[in-house]
Amino acid sequence: MKALIVIIYVSLFILIGCNNTTTHKNVDVTEVIIEINNIEVLKDDLVLNQIEGRWYYKDKPYFGYSVKYHSNDTLAERLGFVNGKREGVARKWSDKGVLRIESYYKHNRLDLAYKTWWDNGVLSSETYYENGVKQGVQKEWYPNGQLAKQRQLVNGKENGLQQAWLKNGTLYVNYEAKNGRIFGMKRANSCYKLEDEVIKRDKKI
Repeated sequence: MKALIVIIYVSLFILIGCNNTTTHKNVDVTEVIIEINNIEVLKDDLVLNQIEGRWYYKDKPYFGYSVKYHSNDTLAERLGFVNGKREGVARKWSDKGVLRIESYYKHNRLDLAYKTWWDNGVLSSETYYENGVKQGVQKEWYPNGQLAKQRQLVNGKENGLQQAWLKNGTLYVNYEAKNGRIFGMKRANSCYKLEDEVIKRDKKI
């Protein structure tokens, strides 16, 4: 009986531990909250110590946000710092107020989702990082929202299915990368013309 109770206890401990395990893959930056001093200074007022990789304000490591403005006085970018290093959500806007880039920093390195948008507000790309290195599924879209590319990366290198589509929806790259080898259609003719569309092929997508 005692042995049965011990087995049940251990099983529950393992199950709970597994359920609480988290990963950075495919986590949106809006789900992460970082406490940063709610003060702002102009980005040009910060001084970067390139050896330390740390930004200073008035000779001290900066805690707070740096901001930059367009010539029409609309906000161009906002980025957080903790102890002089980039931390938390960073955003950039066009001079028309459209969000163009949203990224997340952890200890001065890109982490989690890195997103870009077209001028019309449609999502342009979505890339995931872990400790400054690209990981997982990476996607790109055309301005109309149609999927253009989808890649799978492990430690910044292609691993898994890699695909790309023309604007007319035709699949023109479709291969699997595994252990440095390519299996499938990496590219066709270097250039051909469709209706109102000229496509030039590169070696990589």
